Amino acid sequence: MKDILTLGIESSCDETAVAVIKNGREILSNVIDTQIPIHEKYGGVVPEIASRNHIEAISRVTKKALEDAGITFNELDVVTPTYGPGLVGALLVGLSYAKALSFAINKPLVGVNHIEGHIAANYLTYSELKPPFLCVMMSGGNTQIVHVKDYCEFEVLGKTRDDAIGEAFDKVARVVDLGYPGGPKIDKLAQKGKPTIELPKTHFENLDFSFSGIKTAVINLHHKTPDINRADLCASFQKVVTEILIENVEKAMKMTNIKTVVLAGGVSANTYIRKSFLDLKDTKVYMPDLKLCTDNAAMTGSAGYYNYMAGKRSDLSLNAIPNLQL
Repeated sequence: MKDILTLGIESSCDETAVAVIKNGREILSNVIDTQIPIHEKYGGVVPEIASRNHIEAISRVTKKALEDAGITFNELDVVTPTYGPGLVGALLVGLSYAKALSFAINKPLVGVNHIEGHIAANYLTYSELKPPFLCVMMSGGNTQIVHVKDYCEFEVLGKTRDDAIGEAFDKVARVVDLGYPGGPKIDKLAQKGKPTIELPKTHFENLDFSFSGIKTAVINLHHKTPDINRADLCASFQKVVTEILIENVEKAMKMTNIKTVVLAGGVSANTYIRKSFLDLKDTKVYMPDLKLCTDNAAMTGSAGYYNYMAGKRSDLSLNAIPNLQL
């Protein structure tokens, strides 16, 4: 059987990334041009600045990805850009480039859902992993429990009703003066503290999440008690958020009778969350390689491969959808 080479293109937020993936599982190249140093001084991503930097980087990053993979444009089989969800201006840069490239080299275009990409990061880490499984999707824009029935078949069992988990991490980090990006900085400081501060949990009858209450409680505590131990506060926030995730996942496992749990998204890089999930009894837990947790194009190329093999094709009218659902 002929090898299939996909060109993944990711520009949904503040990373301009391009990768070449073989047969959905093997990374031939994975180039990421991050804008974190640019946005750090603003305390978060500025959409207009992100879009402009994507425009400057996209051609250079694509050329580097092909050089690293040792192939030419004509050896590609399919072009697979992210088309949502994300920042609309940022998405349009990668998508427009991909459409022009697809037309120029006469190769199929397959649009990829960014959330599918995060799930697929695990296929690049574990050659043996196959659906069905439960995925805990945790990122700056999404928090979901997804029943992955097949490579391209998904059922969302629960999702956040307000702040996404990564958004809550970033807002807490900003308030306690840790800066951006908040997740890694909270993770690091929390390791020096003790989770002794009581914080609220929001529960629903179904598998939905809410992180607004705990975020607000942390912010209020910090404002009312300026001398509060920041390390203890971060450790307590991290612990309660993890308990919320695990409680819902345990409910989902009982509901579906599935004992395989996969983590995905940038927040899955958190050391406390990773350890807590690995401690789950009678559960097979998978989590992406750390370099594949945050936004990258390798995951996009992997998800694109499975969509391509399932017969999905996109035409040149494909548009960016900033609020795209799974």
